Amino acid sequence: MLVSSTSAYRTAADDLVPTLNALPGWPATTPFKIYSGFLPITGTTKDIHYVFLEANTTEFAKAPLVVWFNGGPGCSSMLGLLQETGPYVLEAGATEYTWNNYTWNNETNMLYIEQPAGVGYSTCDNKTAP
Repeated sequence: MLVSSTSAYRTAADDLVPTLNALPGWPATTPFKIYSGFLPITGTTKDIHYVFLEANTTEFAKAPLVVWFNGGPGCSSMLGLLQETGPYVLEAGATEYTWNNYTWNNETNMLYIEQPAGVGYSTCDNKTAP
């Protein structure tokens, strides 16, 4: 289990994204919380990147959790977040994000994990696992 093998020195507040204004068309604030951070894998130089979106419902704590992994080696889960299942998507040929009426976080909490280390924002210096 990934979570049990990570260092437990961080809190949710450490990874809360209070505003996001670097993506054209994505609003600076959202009606749901976004968390983004790294899970350091103990005993390695690997840091696995994740993004967590709370369900866009009043009872998000009761909503189910979906863990999203894009398939294939080298395919970032950010593709799923930003072009497939996320609340704002970048359509083919577009230069700004637009609201996705079919976002999965309308009903579920979404956890996007970029794996293996070295894919997307996840990191590895290739010394412990060349």
